[in-house]
Amino acid sequence: MENYISRMRDFYSFKPGARIVQEEFGFYCIEKWKSGGFIDESADGDKLSELFGYDANAKFMLWRTGSIIAPFWPCFEEKILESADGRELVSDSAGRKVLYFKGRRNGFMPEYVDHPVKDMATWEKLKWRLDPDTPGRFASLGESMEPCIRGAKDGMVVCQHVIGGYMYLRSLIGPLELLYKFRDDPNLIFEIMGTWFAMADKVTSEHQKYVTLDELYMGEDICYNHGLLISPEMVREFLFPYYEQLFANVKSRQLDKSRKLHIQIDTDGNCLDAIDLYKSIGMDYMSPFEAAAGCDVVEIRKKYPDLLMRGGIDKRILAEDKDSIDREVERIMPFMVERGGYIPTCDHGVPEEVPFENYMHYRKRMLEY
Repeated sequence: MENYISRMRDFYSFKPGARIVQEEFGFYCIEKWKSGGFIDESADGDKLSELFGYDANAKFMLWRTGSIIAPFWPCFEEKILESADGRELVSDSAGRKVLYFKGRRNGFMPEYVDHPVKDMATWEKLKWRLDPDTPGRFASLGESMEPCIRGAKDGMVVCQHVIGGYMYLRSLIGPLELLYKFRDDPNLIFEIMGTWFAMADKVTSEHQKYVTLDELYMGEDICYNHGLLISPEMVREFLFPYYEQLFANVKSRQLDKSRKLHIQIDTDGNCLDAIDLYKSIGMDYMSPFEAAAGCDVVEIRKKYPDLLMRGGIDKRILAEDKDSIDREVERIMPFMVERGGYIPTCDHGVPEEVPFENYMHYRKRMLEY
């Protein structure tokens, strides 16, 4: 474990030539590989980590602020509303109506039919579920923090996950409807973001009573294949005032005032226009740099030598052949390793199109570093 922790710390410190952290973004291909007989049906996370040569976990993640949906407490009751023609309409835990294929809820993009917030009236009906002081939200907090306290003493990186404001708004209002709300109902956006801030600030403050945070990770997803989904001016108006106050509050509460707080922004799509924008409020770490959207980690590193980076391995190339994988590895890895501050992973979950043999070859190449 000590070696894995030192690798993670070397990453944050931009140690040139250091051995890389061996990990992956995620998978959409495991069931296909299992059905093809490449992986044992009973293989769990530990067995897969051993098979692929991943490092033991050196980061402790703290939650309670949502992931890709708003952090409701309690959540909405999940129930099937309709079932026909191989599909089912589900009312999910986030209050959305979602159309799935029967028996398949993961590994593909479902159709989001409806979202719970349409105006101030519908917001008022559900915002009690986002009250940070709702009884039970912090039940057994001290007990649940004990593993994190032990990990921090061993040198593990402590990371607080916070749902980004844009992803939070989108989960409540819907991706298309949200774009209109910024223009047509800005007061609703400000009201909802005020609740986002109250929740994020309360959760981080409770966790900070026990540990010092090394990283604040925000799942934002504010970009698409051509850039930002809203203008930089809208980002500054509707999101950044809340982000800047949260960052300032978290830094002021650190038990170890000398510890640097790294701020990671995770956004799919073409993030190039977002880098300078988010760096202006303190971001120093970004992921996952989707190659298909025009993100080249080598070129980005040349422009931003002080930006921590994770991701950037083109999933399309992993699906091609071993020679293509070798060329991509040799194009990226020597340059990035020499400069430090980079964790290579697939630029999103490894898709079903990637053959098992290709991925194993890719993992063999990564283990050389």
